[in-house]
Amino acid sequence: MRILVVEDDRQTAESLRRGLSEEGFGVDVVREGGEAIAAALTTAFDVIVLDVMLPGEGDGFDVCGRLRAQRIRTPVLMLTARDAVEDRVRGLESGADDYLVKPFAFAELLARVRALVRRHLDSRANRLSAGILSLDVAARRATVGGVPLALTGKEFAILEYLMHHPRQLLSRVQIEEHVWNYEFDSDSNLIEVYIARIRRKLAAAGVADPIVTLRGAGYRLEPGRACATSSAAPASA
Repeated sequence: MRILVVEDDRQTAESLRRGLSEEGFGVDVVREGGEAIAAALTTAFDVIVLDVMLPGEGDGFDVCGRLRAQRIRTPVLMLTARDAVEDRVRGLESGADDYLVKPFAFAELLARVRALVRRHLDSRANRLSAGILSLDVAARRATVGGVPLALTGKEFAILEYLMHHPRQLLSRVQIEEHVWNYEFDSDSNLIEVYIARIRRKLAAAGVADPIVTLRGAGYRLEPGRACATSSAAPASA
């Protein structure tokens, strides 16, 4: 899952980036409305967290309205210090899906983000399966034959992305940009490290490796390969 945070306050933006990243989301941060619209037009975000008070031309209400005018249907959670009823109404009428008043607890923001994700996922996308491997996207839970499989946030995000695109070759750059963001260090070998970790955990849980590596090209998930091995073991943490 990938989130766009539109927030001009650097401390708040960094706090949201760090917290959401720790929960396994890929996070992009921009400070102005024009940057937000440009980002949303070029990237398929799952949720946009949009502050009302922004520098430059137009506030968050205007940005949300312009996004909807461009037929961008990505769920929008608006953040604001304004708690008057008319402000909440204006936010919703501009096209926002939810509204959170500052100051807020990160746990509440996370719950609202996840609720927006659940609300906008269709039933097929909400639960992904590949052989005996299943992902509950809304609950962020992986199971192997019904037995929980412990994955970190980034491991889950990578596996989810691969399972959303079965049998499709995904380049290293595509995975990086979806799970991390455009500022990801392209010289890093983190993708290889995380794929290796996922493979080890699947093997320990008794799942034959469903991830195909095409050297120099990327990775492809083959659902039919995710079957039980003869040496099945309890899911690894």
